[in-house]
Amino acid sequence: MALFAHGFRPFFLMAGLVAPAGVALWALSFAGVPLPEGPLPMMRWHAHELLSGFIGAAMVGFLMTAIPNWTGRRGYSGAPLVVIAGLFLAARLALLPGSPVPAGIALALALVPLPATMLLVLPALIKARTARLFGPPVLVMAFWSGQLMMAGEAAGWWDAPGWAPGQQLMANMALVLVGLIGGRIVPAFTVNALRKAGRPVELAPLPGVDRAAILALVGVAAVDLAAPGGVAAGLVAAVAAACVALRLSRWHGLRTLHEPLLWVLHLAYLLVALALALKAAALLGGFAWSAAWLHLQLAGAIAMMVMAVMTRATLGHTGRGLTASPMTTAAFVALLGAALLRVFGGVALADPFPGLVGAALLWVLAFVLFLVAYAPMLLLPRPDGKPG
Repeated sequence: MALFAHGFRPFFLMAGLVAPAGVALWALSFAGVPLPEGPLPMMRWHAHELLSGFIGAAMVGFLMTAIPNWTGRRGYSGAPLVVIAGLFLAARLALLPGSPVPAGIALALALVPLPATMLLVLPALIKARTARLFGPPVLVMAFWSGQLMMAGEAAGWWDAPGWAPGQQLMANMALVLVGLIGGRIVPAFTVNALRKAGRPVELAPLPGVDRAAILALVGVAAVDLAAPGGVAAGLVAAVAAACVALRLSRWHGLRTLHEPLLWVLHLAYLLVALALALKAAALLGGFAWSAAWLHLQLAGAIAMMVMAVMTRATLGHTGRGLTASPMTTAAFVALLGAALLRVFGGVALADPFPGLVGAALLWVLAFVLFLVAYAPMLLLPRPDGKPG
């Protein structure tokens, strides 16, 4: 089956399915539509699935695509890919509202796919003997440790509070991955594309800024674990916002406005800085307009980078040209609108309900457009007849 011919295929498809389902069911419940009870309360299911189901699936799809490129091994396909994808699907079904599976069993099942993925890719990393290649997998396992903290509290495996710190750890590890991977691909893709278009550019040297930005993002995650919600967390967020913005300023983003597959990468990285700045404003100043900063981090920066990478990788690895269709551009715009409306709609409108519903509709629209455009590419063989 073409779906299991390359690692990105089933996981990008799963990410594209979980994202709208995780918001649509929550929105229906929020609007008062009665839905069957599942292993988790609706709000917790919504948070868990968007983190472990949507972002987690995108992470696995990325790693299974990138590690063969990094190590020179052939791509993951066939039976191993079927097993990992089956574990992810089983976890999603076990946790679905209306599932009769007890919470402890469903959450234990949900914890299996990421470690199983790491066991699959570990031999290639060890054989490559390149220490820096272990960075993204280590961050993914730190992301998984946040899921473990959430599951431990929800299933009653221990008494210590774990849901809130685990959720924040997952969000922050995803942000560090965006900072790390985005910091490599955004300038590289930009320079290559502009050179190919006959408009070559050079990145202005700014010693230390790249490392400072990554270390600042790691610092955000560390402080949020040790002293969440305080002045220290706000200060570190402010420093990280400045470092990320300074890093981004060197990448010639304004020269990419003619190509959606490029400007969406710059936009996603800009949202990292804006989300951190909003967090700093909320924690240091207590401003009401910045209270929903976490949604700008998750539904804005991280979701936008996920969609940007999924669209570009799907086109490139199925033998198609790196050109965004109108439907792809519309998906980018809808996703941005969803994030901004979710973050600021409650402040701009006297009644927050229309803003929340509008944000949910735009989010669902963005991923429906993604699925309409890209599900056939993910499900069907490459048009050029090549494997993968």
